[in-house]
Amino acid sequence: MPPRPTQTRGKAEASARRPVRLLLSHLCCCSCSCSSLRRRRRPRTWAGRREGTEMEIARAAAGVACSKEHQRIYAEWFALADPDGDGRVTGADATSFFGMSALSRADLKQVWAIADSKRQGYLGFAEFVTAMQLVSLAQAGNEITQDSLKREDLSALDPPVMEGVDELLARSKAVVKRVHPDDNGTTQVQAPSIYHWFGSKAAQKVQMPLTAVTSVIDGLKRLYVEKLKPLEVAYRYNDFASPLLTNSDFDAKPMVMLLGQYSTGKTTFIKHLLKTSYPGAHVGPEPTTDRFVVVMSGSDGRTIPGNTIAVQADMPFTGLTTFGGAFLSKFECSQMPHPLLEHITFVDTPGVLSGEKQRTQRSYDFTGVTSWFAAKCDLILLLFDPHKLDISDEFKRVISSLRGHDDKIRVVLNKADQVDTQQLMRVYGALMWSLGKVLNTPEVVRVYIGSFNDKPVNDSAVGPIGKDLFEREQDDLLCDLKDIPKKACDRRVNEFVKRARAAKIHAYIIGHLKKEMPAMMGKAKAQQRLIDNLEEEFTKVQREYHLPAGDFPDVEHFKQVLGGYSIDKFEKLKPKMVQAVDDMLAHDIPELLKNFRNPYE
Repeated sequence: MPPRPTQTRGKAEASARRPVRLLLSHLCCCSCSCSSLRRRRRPRTWAGRREGTEMEIARAAAGVACSKEHQRIYAEWFALADPDGDGRVTGADATSFFGMSALSRADLKQVWAIADSKRQGYLGFAEFVTAMQLVSLAQAGNEITQDSLKREDLSALDPPVMEGVDELLARSKAVVKRVHPDDNGTTQVQAPSIYHWFGSKAAQKVQMPLTAVTSVIDGLKRLYVEKLKPLEVAYRYNDFASPLLTNSDFDAKPMVMLLGQYSTGKTTFIKHLLKTSYPGAHVGPEPTTDRFVVVMSGSDGRTIPGNTIAVQADMPFTGLTTFGGAFLSKFECSQMPHPLLEHITFVDTPGVLSGEKQRTQRSYDFTGVTSWFAAKCDLILLLFDPHKLDISDEFKRVISSLRGHDDKIRVVLNKADQVDTQQLMRVYGALMWSLGKVLNTPEVVRVYIGSFNDKPVNDSAVGPIGKDLFEREQDDLLCDLKDIPKKACDRRVNEFVKRARAAKIHAYIIGHLKKEMPAMMGKAKAQQRLIDNLEEEFTKVQREYHLPAGDFPDVEHFKQVLGGYSIDKFEKLKPKMVQAVDDMLAHDIPELLKNFRNPYE
């Protein structure tokens, strides 16, 4: 007896949601809590830091998959493994504590690699619990792999056997009672806080060794404040390229931006991944999303206006104030509690319309805004519709503004089940031809083909072969999304190095232009001559300092910004500043990465 239509549709919808469920389960297994992704302000005193750590543990425990009794045990062990009370177990801390498990170095290397899947260089409480559960599995003779986190009995495992941990616990409790007999009159010790590096005027004078930081991100913050930021400020790099970085820029969750013409399924794509709608979402065949919407995690479902979100210091969007109130009125933040949003933030963009008229009607720099987000995002999805393969003038400018972020770009041919197999083959060829004229790269861009919505695939159009293709393509794209939190720390380092090289070249350019200015007379004419022949001046700088031509900024944009400045007012090139950045790239960053690699390597 054939199944009823409703039953068939239900099975198809369940099949369509299967990869999304796998994505959510993978992210939840990799990190039971996102507390480690968010940096919190640390209390200043030792007692305050310990109290703050206990609060963090209490918050993280809500997402840890184990009994309350095991949580209490792990919390005590975590306090032992974290002697400075900063809520982080670094590699140096772990080697001594994990050694009590009597496991081999190879097993402990695998345990750390899986627990610190985001390669942050430390374990928060949730990751520490994961590590302990893996240690318990290894002690029972099980092989430790990434799939070990998917075991159903993981939460029921007893804590591992740690030789000597009970004696250490008894000794630490005795010390606490002896040192802190009561809460009154106790001497408090001031602890250095990385949070204050961005707020203190004396921060640049404090030279802290790399060993004083407890994560790769904290090390990048220190290097930026001490070595890179002075160079950017001296030569106004923030006015020519990108605003100065803040604390929230380093701590932000990975972001995924969706770009495309109207009605290509950008908003529906986000709803498909979330398996629900989000506050402020509008879907329709006409241009419905008329603003930039950042979809991120929050305690409750609500929308926050752009002017409000842009002035919040704990949000990475303060740099958007440079685009003015006209843009901020077209920008909003949509917050909602969701497990996927604990790891990834999505950026939904207005549909790009065809024709030159649309560009002149925008009251803000649409291309500039997309370029700003592109620098912040970890992945950029360009969505196309089989019936909208033409690339308009504005869309071409938007894609061109992504220059330098080619490794982040993925192309999605959405709604592919609206055409049959033969037409799909022709559509794919036409899309590759159109992209080849815009993306000036010798490599072939990766194109994902599918229908990313909650509706079942149209079997009558694509057939069984097309349906199998769509499922494999969707799995590949979701694998890219799964890897984003894992690669977030590496991406931060990569973007930081790119920024440092760009700032150094900018300093060379400004120093060269300053040197070409006359000492007394004819400064206005000399500046105009330099601006008119700026491309030639770039070539001179390139030859003098042996710099790659591909790393230089866009000439026309540089001319436009430079016209608002008096070159004579810039500072001369300071070799010490440039050398500090060179030392940072050659020595400090490699040393930082070495300090926070797997401690068992």
